[in-house]
Amino acid sequence: MLKLPLVGSEDILRRINSTEHISTGCRALDDMLGGGVETSAITEFVGEFGTGKTQICHQLSVMVQLPREQGGLEARAVYIDTEGTFRPERIIQIANYRGIEPRKALKNIIYAKAYNIYELASLLSQLENLAEETPIGVVIVDSITTPLRKVFYEMNNILSYIGNLINTMILLRNIAYKINLAVIITNSLIYIPEKNTTKVFGDPYITIFTNNRVILENVRENIRRAYLEYGDLRLCGSAIFRIDQRGVIDIL
Repeated sequence: MLKLPLVGSEDILRRINSTEHISTGCRALDDMLGGGVETSAITEFVGEFGTGKTQICHQLSVMVQLPREQGGLEARAVYIDTEGTFRPERIIQIANYRGIEPRKALKNIIYAKAYNIYELASLLSQLENLAEETPIGVVIVDSITTPLRKVFYEMNNILSYIGNLINTMILLRNIAYKINLAVIITNSLIYIPEKNTTKVFGDPYITIFTNNRVILENVRENIRRAYLEYGDLRLCGSAIFRIDQRGVIDIL
């Protein structure tokens, strides 16, 4: 089990003074989030299969590369793929629409696979050194569900599962605070038959560490709805958006 330090008060103060936003590329989503996804924070996108979680991750990995006046940070993205859903051809489509040379966009995305919680922790532990070598604006874990679910089913001791989950989230929070970048995780809903309801996988422990949670829903065809379940700025409301070959865009 990982032994990780808690974030210190200096890191929290630095977060308050240096928070920036990365535009999602969709005005409705940006407005709902108070300007886009926050740096020095963990933003979680939750939804069933096909609701747009991975599409938003692809788009953020391109948007972060733009100049600040266009909603980016002029930085690179780290994309950790746990489900094999990363698609370079999708990056090319989004980059073309956003006016970024596709090869440059792909080069600025540091891609890695993580098949279990231990590989994920190993990759995350390297990020602080990586950030000293090249500017990193966003770290994406798509999705957090898969490695945690494997631990859940492989371990007989529920306390070991909870410990691994909490330590992973502490590591993600430390990265967000210390490097002042945006951490994006995707997650899924699980059905609780005895209560005939659904809950976010890993709760209540993931909730403790996420700053913002966005729930995604299918509306029809390529139209999706997002609503902010909770956020640092205590914003609320919802957003409707479209997903097509251009990426995640406004309907109007």
